[in-house]
Amino acid sequence: MDSAVPHRWEVAATVWQWQGGNWFFLTVPHDVSDEIAEVTEGRSGGFGSVRVEVTCGATTWFTSLFPSTEAQAYVLPLKKAVRTSEGLDAGETAHVALRLVHQ
Repeated sequence: MDSAVPHRWEVAATVWQWQGGNWFFLTVPHDVSDEIAEVTEGRSGGFGSVRVEVTCGATTWFTSLFPSTEAQAYVLPLKKAVRTSEGLDAGETAHVALRLVHQ
């Protein structure tokens, strides 16, 4: 990844709940997922994860995107504190800004 060029994306996606638990995610759109995979090729972490800084409304945090074979895209976990702070629940659209963090 070229450290001189910040890699940022703004996306809107539907919040969904994992069927086996109380975990919530959003699926990064395919075009953005493809770009992220391209710029992080050979640099991903455990389980193919990619470190990102995320901003949703007034909330900013660091986390990892995880590749989903089912969705054929990255998924972003949304912790309860973020969902509560931003008033998000399953089925609602979240607007987030993603910025890659050096691995």
